[in-house]
Amino acid sequence: MTAARQPASPPPRGWATARHAWHRADTAAGGLPLDLGLYTVSALFAGITAVTSTLPPHRAWGAIAVFGYLAAAVLAAGQLAARRHRPDTPLGGTPARAAITALTWVTTTLLPLGWQAGQRADGRTDRAQEEVLVVEHSGARLVHDGTPYLGPDAIAALPPGEQLLGYTPYQPGMALFGLPRAALDTWWTDARLAFALVTAVVLALAVHVLRTRNATGPGRAPALDPALLHAGQPGPADRLEPALLRAVQAATVLPICALTLATGGDDLPVLALCLLALALAATGRPGPAGIAVGLAGALKLLAWPVALVLLCWAYTRRATGRFAAGAFGLPAVALLPALLVDRDALVENVLRFPLGQGLVTSPAQSPLPGHLIATGLPAGRAIATALLVVTGLAIAVRLLRLPPRTAATSAVICGYGLLAAIALMPATRFGYLLYPIALLVWAPALRIAETPVSSPDHRTETADRA
Repeated sequence: MTAARQPASPPPRGWATARHAWHRADTAAGGLPLDLGLYTVSALFAGITAVTSTLPPHRAWGAIAVFGYLAAAVLAAGQLAARRHRPDTPLGGTPARAAITALTWVTTTLLPLGWQAGQRADGRTDRAQEEVLVVEHSGARLVHDGTPYLGPDAIAALPPGEQLLGYTPYQPGMALFGLPRAALDTWWTDARLAFALVTAVVLALAVHVLRTRNATGPGRAPALDPALLHAGQPGPADRLEPALLRAVQAATVLPICALTLATGGDDLPVLALCLLALALAATGRPGPAGIAVGLAGALKLLAWPVALVLLCWAYTRRATGRFAAGAFGLPAVALLPALLVDRDALVENVLRFPLGQGLVTSPAQSPLPGHLIATGLPAGRAIATALLVVTGLAIAVRLLRLPPRTAATSAVICGYGLLAAIALMPATRFGYLLYPIALLVWAPALRIAETPVSSPDHRTETADRA
């Protein structure tokens, strides 16, 4: 049975203007000026990090990544010069830009990651952020105790300086990335390598899903409408490739992502799975989309807001049950063993610690508005929490009154919603900003994938097939 097409929900206020401005900047000279700016600013960021960061893994990353970004900037400048000399040169095309992006990811993420993992295996204790140790310890506990969590009594028995590392503030699925280290202690079982592998595979799958999407259903590449060809307008495939490349850049070579994966990395598989879920939603696959975001939710709580927004999208497709089965069933299944083995340990790690009620407090104290309010005003924590709650209620009202009918609109709501939440949380990190940035840059590719071939400016939804 095929459902009739429904009109797309209007984008959030101000989004259309921002989208047009972004489109102009992104498509100028084939996207090469923005590439050059990205790599140049990234090189500056890496150089400053190498000199000024107080975290040894970050300094080590910057010392290597700065050369990768500089090389990418030089190559992008060469591409831009070649394009100005010969506008139709393949050196300035999307495939050449993609090759430089892949090379940049290797030199700014995989190379520093492998180098730090090797040094750590040789005895350096300052070549990984704390989350790497936490994930690996949770994997070992999962093997030996059946749960990745230490109970409150066990954490209290640790020396004061080690109690923070006794907490595992993740969902149980994250412990799977620590299993290789539990089996064999060597450089290539570093949890960051598993993070990088899963991130790369999932992002590649998300790109494949969008590239093979057809206006009438998934699985075939978009065809070009003769009317568009006659008018000289690019078809969906021609517009999708550059948008996908920019989206991949935002999730890989952007310094906030490259630094995070090379030194810690637990957020990148979660982000990649959320992007895959949105890609599957854009191709009209609510069941697989639910599985993808459910896997992300089984790793980290930050994926749950994305699942809730996509649940509203699934409602507009009459696919709530199919989506919810994976989106919320998988995290529940992941939590069940830990709940049965040691309920107090689960509550202490997953609820009390993130809410600031644990034996120690989270070190996440980036000077974003929520933290500044919480620490600088009388009753500041209550004020920041109230602002966060009000923002959440406003987003909930928007979703209930006008649920998103497209994956692109869902990505925009997720991006701005997470941006507001991260900014207003009393305890947060700058690194979490990788989520809203990647989601917002992912939205244009989703919008193009959802656009009917015959009408490039009209968004619609793929018909559900029961």
